[in-house]
Amino acid sequence: MPGNSGGAGVDRRRFLTISGTVLGGIAAGSTVVAAESSERFIVDTSSTSVDELEDAVEVVHDLSEIGVAVVRGRAGDLEGVTTDFEPDSVYALDQPADAVPVEDEAEASDAAYYDLQWDKQVQDVPSAHEVTEGEGTRVSVIDTGVDPTHPDLADAVNTELSANFTDDGGDFTDSGYHGTHVSGIVASQGLGTIGTAPATDLVACRVFSDEGGASFGDILAAIVHSVAIGSDVANLSLGAYPVSRKGLGSFYGKVLNRATTFANKEGTLLVVAAGNDSADLQHDGSVISTPNEAANVLSVSATGPIGFGWGDPGLREPATTPANYTNYGTNAIDVSAPGGNYDPDAIGSGQPWYYDLVINTIPGGWAWVAGTSMAAPQVTGAAALVKSENPNYNANQVRQTLERTADRVGDKAYHGSGFLNPVDAVQD
Repeated sequence: MPGNSGGAGVDRRRFLTISGTVLGGIAAGSTVVAAESSERFIVDTSSTSVDELEDAVEVVHDLSEIGVAVVRGRAGDLEGVTTDFEPDSVYALDQPADAVPVEDEAEASDAAYYDLQWDKQVQDVPSAHEVTEGEGTRVSVIDTGVDPTHPDLADAVNTELSANFTDDGGDFTDSGYHGTHVSGIVASQGLGTIGTAPATDLVACRVFSDEGGASFGDILAAIVHSVAIGSDVANLSLGAYPVSRKGLGSFYGKVLNRATTFANKEGTLLVVAAGNDSADLQHDGSVISTPNEAANVLSVSATGPIGFGWGDPGLREPATTPANYTNYGTNAIDVSAPGGNYDPDAIGSGQPWYYDLVINTIPGGWAWVAGTSMAAPQVTGAAALVKSENPNYNANQVRQTLERTADRVGDKAYHGSGFLNPVDAVQD
């Protein structure tokens, strides 16, 4: 990614964890540090060939489909072949405490936690399932990986197509918990929680290494892989903010837009979290949020209730309320979806304020998390339902259906075309 401004960068667009019996969030963004790789580079191959590059450096990812290669070597060796390259930036996340799963002695069965899934209830996902559960579709989750042994995901994960795009030597298994939670929102099988598209073929594309960083080159490779395997939708609950518009608009912006345009043209809808900085993306001057503001992606903001199952009914806020951390901005948000909310005054009060977060799968269990990371996979799952019901639709048609059928619930700056309505989308 390009050099950033203001000390922010790629994060797993979600809240920090807290101690206790739940996984939750109390901060709108994680501290991140961007660093240019001293030995990995992004190369525009328009003026050279991969064969020429291989004579000089190691080619890590051959992304000829978008005219790019990710290489490892010395800048001096590359300069003998081409001058059209930049360092591959790696963004390291300041890791929070480990997630603590839901504590429940009862064995999960028959969507045991559905009563806590306000996110699926407000979308009436079971009614959408009367039409389709996402049969015949494929979804990529570009994230930290997935737990393929989780009882709510084991039957959904395509272990043959899932892959690790980092160079940490591991496989696609979740390096944390984030990707497993996102995957559950898409495709959880209904043992403990339900997903929006439980019948989709789920492919994990791990781009966060064991050390917590995600490189621009690995993200590009995961997008190209998603297209190559025929994914109908790819979820990117990740991003960088603030990034200099000038920096993004040159080399990195050119390469990113090649990838997003290629995916869209080939039929893979890219659904991207808008970010958790409470930022007005329409009026943020010389900086930009990426990749949710890239070309041909569907940018998703987050909503959530206050007081779901707890608190004074007279003070409760509906599930369509913009989350207090979500980024917003006219022309920067396409749709809104449930991502979770919280009342700062309730934290530490003894009230179950975490019920307002989104509960779903993590390795070894289930947990509550909040963020636009949780909103994006709601849309990804709904997109899979639309594609399942309309297999001839291209990426633009799937997107247009989601936007056209969204509920107009408030300010376009927060909701774009509206609040996600999967039932109307599959019946459109």
